[in-house]
This record gives sequence, structure tokens and C-alpha cells, in this order.
Amino acid sequence: MFKSKFNKEKVFCIGYGKTGTTTIGKVLEDFGYDLGDQPTAELLIYEYHKRNFKAISDYCLTANAFQDLPFAAPFLFIYLDQIFPNAKFILTRRDNPEQWYSSLVRFHSKKWSDGVNPPSKEELLKAGYRNQTFAYDTKHIVFNSTDEDLYHKDTLISSYESHNKAAKEYFRTKSNFIEINVSNKGDYVRLCEFLNKTPKGDDFPWLNKT
Repeated sequence: MFKSKFNKEKVFCIGYGKTGTTTIGKVLEDFGYDLGDQPTAELLIYEYHKRNFKAISDYCLTANAFQDLPFAAPFLFIYLDQIFPNAKFILTRRDNPEQWYSSLVRFHSKKWSDGVNPPSKEELLKAGYRNQTFAYDTKHIVFNSTDEDLYHKDTLISSYESHNKAAKEYFRTKSNFIEINVSNKGDYVRLCEFLNKTPKGDDFPWLNKT
């Protein structure tokens, strides 16, 4: 019984937010995958922080495709790959780290600040997304940011690059991993082939553009 539950196919999108994860989620849904409930999943970042990975794997039994936090959290893909032997992993990325950083800051500024500047500590602490302090807490948990500069460019870009590098190195000799850039038209067909699905078009339905 234990093996049968965990041997089922799962698909994890492990790219950082603002790399096309919403687009990948739409593609997966279009192919009939059952996408996990995101509000429930995102709050599991606190279990990740406590290294209570069992809570995350138990949640993964509720669906067969997942994106964003906590699945994009650093090194969680190693645990997921070990416990779900038939899982596939999609690393989404932008054209370059600068583009990703600018997109993230722009999105968060529109969501929680003045639309121009990065949100301040005070703004994040009262953002009320998922819970009162989620937006603030994740800056520390995921990016290892400091209160002095929660959107410090070098810190965030270093986190982004380290995560991508670690994922590519871990999966270097494995066939259950693909790196995707949703701005590259050809990557849609590559993803379809990776998932063993027939393409429904010739390009991604790019969502949440910033």
C-alpha cells in the first residue's frame, strides 16, 4: 500500500516564482493533470523550514502536479525525487538572472507596495497573503534575505542561480528532469515530449507576464 501510493506519477515544477510556473501549471491542467491546491501548498513552506518533509509528501498524495512553493524551495527536489520514484521535474528559468530579479521586484511592488519600489519590511509584514506574515517569512526562508534589505539584488540573484545550478547538477545523469524557458517557443514541444503528451499548439500560453 505504501509503495503504491508513492509510485504514482507526479510532476513537480521546481523553478522559482516569476519563471513561468503559472504557465506550466496551465499546461499541466490542459493535459489533464490534477494540480495541487496552491494556498494549502504554500503554507507548507513552514514545514519545509522545520524540515518536516513528511507533511509535504503527505500533501503530495492529494494531486499529481505541483508548482511554486514549497516545491521550488532549495533542495526539496532531492527529497521529492527519492520518495516519488516515478516523478518528473521541470525547472523553469528566465532568459537571465537580471530579468528574473526585475520581474520579481516589479510583481511584488505592484502587489504589496507602490508599484515602483520593492516592498519594505513593514509592507510585507502586513501583506496578509496566505497569512499575515507569509510574504515576509518567505524572503528569509527561501532567499536567506536580511531585514536590512529584503530585496537585496545580489542576495536574491545568488539564491536563484544557486537553486538552478543545484537542480541541474543533481539531475545531471537522470532522465526525469527538464529545464524549460517558456519564452522559447521550441520548449513547449520539448515539454510535451518529456511528458509524453501530444502538443495542443505550438507555443506556451504565457500567463502572469511581468
